[in-house]
Amino acid sequence: MPYFTLQPNSVMTKKELREKYKNKRELLSSSEINDMSLAISNNVLKLPIWNHNFYHIFLSITTKKEVNTDFILNILAGKDKNIVIPKSNFKTLEMTHILLTDSTKLKINTYDIPEPVNGIEITSDKIDVVFVPLLAYNKGGHRVGYGKGFYDRFLSHCKKDTIKIGLSFFDYEEKLNSHSIHDIPLNYCVTPNRVYRF
Repeated sequence: MPYFTLQPNSVMTKKELREKYKNKRELLSSSEINDMSLAISNNVLKLPIWNHNFYHIFLSITTKKEVNTDFILNILAGKDKNIVIPKSNFKTLEMTHILLTDSTKLKINTYDIPEPVNGIEITSDKIDVVFVPLLAYNKGGHRVGYGKGFYDRFLSHCKKDTIKIGLSFFDYEEKLNSHSIHDIPLNYCVTPNRVYRF
């Protein structure tokens, strides 16, 4: 009697997952992105994270249809928090972290990322909360990003108790296998409909 072994198609590669979620984002309209980003920010308000000082947040790449972080930025400013934003170096694949102030000048770089031109640098070990961009994540809190490793390197330099929060339009991906991933897992992932805690 013939028998069949389970084929590895139950797990997707990082490359396949990146394509899947880029395509899913591409189908979203501007109004859907806006509405879901607002819902995500309302769910962020429910997290027990508001007694800290330094909050690191990415500025959205609109051409990649990322979660619009403007709503969360407004919440942080309203709570008078220190807001830190990244500046990426694509030669070293490292980020520097700049304090966002009223005088901070922003410029969109060649990768369509809005980032500070200059400013006061904040070291990784001072950052208490990080909002992390991602394409996909699983129920263990492991994420798939764009593949350059910027956030893996950055998070490895943060304090052990730094709170890491993913932002996603979508629920977790069952076909992402944790065992092949060596990144630092998230503490939370916030979607428009719910908050996942890992």
